[in-house]
Amino acid sequence: MSDKITRRKALATGLKGSLAAMGGYAFASNTIENQKGKRPTDKKVLPMRVSLNTSTLLHYELDVASQIDLVADAGFDGIELWMSNIKSFLEQGGTTQELKDQLAHRGLVLENIIGFSKWCSDNANERTQAIDQLREEMMITAGMGGTYIAAPVQGIEAINPTKYEAYAERYASILKLGDESGVTPILELWGMGALHKIADCAQIAIATGHEKATILLDFYHVYRGGNHWDTIDLLNGRKLPVIHMNDYPDTPVYNQLTDADRVLPGEGICPFDKVIPKLYNAGFRGGFSVELFNKGYWETMDPKTLLKHSYEKTFEVVQKALAHTIE
Repeated sequence: MSDKITRRKALATGLKGSLAAMGGYAFASNTIENQKGKRPTDKKVLPMRVSLNTSTLLHYELDVASQIDLVADAGFDGIELWMSNIKSFLEQGGTTQELKDQLAHRGLVLENIIGFSKWCSDNANERTQAIDQLREEMMITAGMGGTYIAAPVQGIEAINPTKYEAYAERYASILKLGDESGVTPILELWGMGALHKIADCAQIAIATGHEKATILLDFYHVYRGGNHWDTIDLLNGRKLPVIHMNDYPDTPVYNQLTDADRVLPGEGICPFDKVIPKLYNAGFRGGFSVELFNKGYWETMDPKTLLKHSYEKTFEVVQKALAHTIE
């Protein structure tokens, strides 16, 4: 690391501390790097990052470099990239160093990489293949400067309550794999998947005994899985690096919703004014990463317009929710 970068990071740390000391919002990412990347520098900052999961851009079939530039131009603080897009970039002759440099230049935190593997399958052969896949994808992530990769539970149709120990051992095995590369797999909850209860996520993660065990939540998936917001603050928010940000409508009923029903924050019925303060008070200072698959938005907005609305609505919802929590 050059002396110039070291000095820049030290200055950013000092600025962040000054903001907190003045009673303003502290910012969880590198403010100086944001300036370097030609990002807005006069906006009010929040104690959480406002980030973008590039699933939101899926319809437009953009290459990963274009995604990064669009997300940065829209003012986001961080980004979640999909491994499939990254591999396409690499197959066409690109390098992880190029993506790492682009992210740094544009001042974006690489929140997480979205990947899919059957690491929790009951089939031992599938688990072995998944370990090989994850090892490769963790090295790619590390090469880009990333430290997290999503680990949804695939390969089983439902959680067997007699097999929590086995699930914990399987998650522990990929956490140990992550220790080799410095990339932590995040146990991901899916509202319509096998792992759809926060309580199950917590039990499996805690049972690993691994200090880096953590959980990836999503406002829509928490609701879709029939969970309760009243107990969300039982979790240690400081252990959650990122949460997927979206909203959900009042109809159809929760267990009939699909991914395509997700809406922009503030356009549904999620009680953000109640939930976000709970997360803040529980220590959450990570990224709220907008994740949508809404065909209605894709059919009526171009990428820049959708990103503009995604950033502005998320910022507004978080700011409003914390208005009476942060003095």
